Amino acid sequence: MIGLLQRVSRASVMVDGTLIGEIGRGLLVLVAVHRDDEDRDIARLAERILGYRVFPDAEDRMNLSVKDIAGELLLVPQFTLTADTRKGTRASFTKGADPEKAAAFFDRLVAICRDQLAAVECGRFGADMQVSLVNDGPVTFWIES
Repeated sequence: MIGLLQRVSRASVMVDGTLIGEIGRGLLVLVAVHRDDEDRDIARLAERILGYRVFPDAEDRMNLSVKDIAGELLLVPQFTLTADTRKGTRASFTKGADPEKAAAFFDRLVAICRDQLAAVECGRFGADMQVSLVNDGPVTFWIES
């Protein structure tokens, strides 16, 4: 699984003009599932998202996680992160999981995160979403399980 983790001041996601998720200070994570991902990858990605130290401590070092600061989390499914872009001018998505598997893995990731963090919002799998964010820093990391 892939998580494109972005430290944000605020972020939101809309579908069909309706706000479906919004957070303040925390993390926006775009999530993709590879076709060869296994159940253990879900828990590992959740652990990495919730524990990754990207927020500044008293000495302005990135030593605190979203859990440490009681921050908020917005998870958004984005299958295009699995794209193979090495050749040509059109991406190949053969590395991505089929939609049924990807949706199930995403839903389980959301559930794990909600068990461990008070404020977790999410996008809608398979929907045409409009995502807005204010990237704080900017701080962006590509993490994998």
